[in-house]
Amino acid sequence: MTVRSDTNDTAGARRIKAAFEAADHGRRVALIPYVVAGYPNDDVSFAAACAAIDAGADLLEIGLPYSDPLADGATLQRASHAALLAGASLDRALALVARVAAARPTVPIVTMGYANQLIGGGDGRTRAAALAAAGASGVIVADLTPDEGGPFEAVAADAGIAVVYLVAPTTSPARRTMIAARSGGFLYCVSLVGVTGARAKLPSSVRGLVMDVRAASPVPVAVGFGVSTPAHIRVLAAAGADGVIVASALVNALGPEGRDVAKMARLVAGLRSATAR
Repeated sequence: MTVRSDTNDTAGARRIKAAFEAADHGRRVALIPYVVAGYPNDDVSFAAACAAIDAGADLLEIGLPYSDPLADGATLQRASHAALLAGASLDRALALVARVAAARPTVPIVTMGYANQLIGGGDGRTRAAALAAAGASGVIVADLTPDEGGPFEAVAADAGIAVVYLVAPTTSPARRTMIAARSGGFLYCVSLVGVTGARAKLPSSVRGLVMDVRAASPVPVAVGFGVSTPAHIRVLAAAGADGVIVASALVNALGPEGRDVAKMARLVAGLRSATAR
């Protein structure tokens, strides 16, 4: 029997659902830009987050800097490392989330981190509560699977935030259905086999993948990893994706010092223009 995720019935999940519904009502896929908390420093990452929202984000993903980001490619690893060198910590990242949530309260924030960072040796209750208190609507724990995620789902549900799970091209259809049923807010569909990073082209198989995942999911499906250009977004929109996540391309747009917020905002605006169905 399929188990339904309690985190899809939380205040955070309802905020996420409303954002996807608003985009769909406008006949668009939802645009979800990604910023790294504390890169290159707290103030510039705050400015980048606000600029991404103002340029057209429907939701915002904030990466929590971590020393061993297994799912991240070179660009996000570099940004996370630079943030840590500049003094980033989980507490400072949460302060940034709170600052963005207060400055742009209408756009849901989904944080992204790793199990050791967010759960550690316990059930993650303290950190789930801290995420919710900071204003996060959801959390992606990149290396957490539903097989081991039950305790964290329970504390996240108590805190009122959604736990977003991931599926990949290598996920079997049966497992895909199970993970989709356990995901709160939306389901993260990884477009390719590998780590994050801007790509010139998405795999030719991505259209079929998105269609299959969408058919299996009771929650919206957002596609990430490699999504970098307006052309990519048009392909994913045509395949039926509910949302698109753009990360490494935006970090690249910030430039080698991570400070070109205006250039990043122009890219977000260009990506937003491609979200029409």
